[in-house]
Amino acid sequence: MPPSSASTSAAAARPAAAGGGVQSLERAFDLLERMADAGGEVGLSELSTSSGLPLPTIHRLMRTLVACGYVRQQPNRRYALGPRLIRLGESASRLLGTWARPYLARAVEETGETANMALLDGDEIVYVAQVPSRHAVRMFTEVGRRVLPHSTGVGKALLAGHPPEEVRALLGRTGMPATTEKTITDPDTFLDALEEVRRTGYAMDDNEQEIGVRCLAVPVPDSPTAAAISISGPTGRVTEASIDKIVPVLQEIAAELSVALANQNPA
Repeated sequence: MPPSSASTSAAAARPAAAGGGVQSLERAFDLLERMADAGGEVGLSELSTSSGLPLPTIHRLMRTLVACGYVRQQPNRRYALGPRLIRLGESASRLLGTWARPYLARAVEETGETANMALLDGDEIVYVAQVPSRHAVRMFTEVGRRVLPHSTGVGKALLAGHPPEEVRALLGRTGMPATTEKTITDPDTFLDALEEVRRTGYAMDDNEQEIGVRCLAVPVPDSPTAAAISISGPTGRVTEASIDKIVPVLQEIAAELSVALANQNPA
């Protein structure tokens, strides 16, 4: 997920126990989010600096999170996100996919092509929902499939919201293997492509993940977790001429999905 300048500033501006909430619970979740933003492993002093909380408070909260299995202490005394979070994340992803499916179905109805929803999980793209096209020749991406972001439309749509230095760091960790001869394998060229995404408001995978397939993707604005939706189909149907029709449909549906997701998370 994007480093949480938004979540960090929101946490800083948040009252000690907003809306009558339990302060220690809010602080614990804030620490988990900060750990995720830092790559999943941090030291207590780093958490103290970023959160503004005193070390004894952080130590007490971390002891509780370790005891519950949501955090583990490494041999080097640093703390890492724990395995129990995986089950919560998988359940949340499934639920997110369930909420998204009616909106993807509408995208299929209006564009005729397979519609997908994907998240950025660590350094990978994970597909959490799909509604297939009714065409006999159609694209199929298994829900739960993971791919590297540099060769996908949804990956570009999601990474366009990240600062360039963070994108470079991600690409350095994953490498940029070529899936096809059209895959972008140069970081500077990829960053130029992300600038184009920011300018136009949509991303395209043009034969970069699979020859003969074109994908158009847009981010879901203000999603509780960074998400993107896309349509994908044969290049013979998803033509350059069809982009002007398809992109506004995707943007409208993404905006409506954003409102629906926000309503599932009342303040």
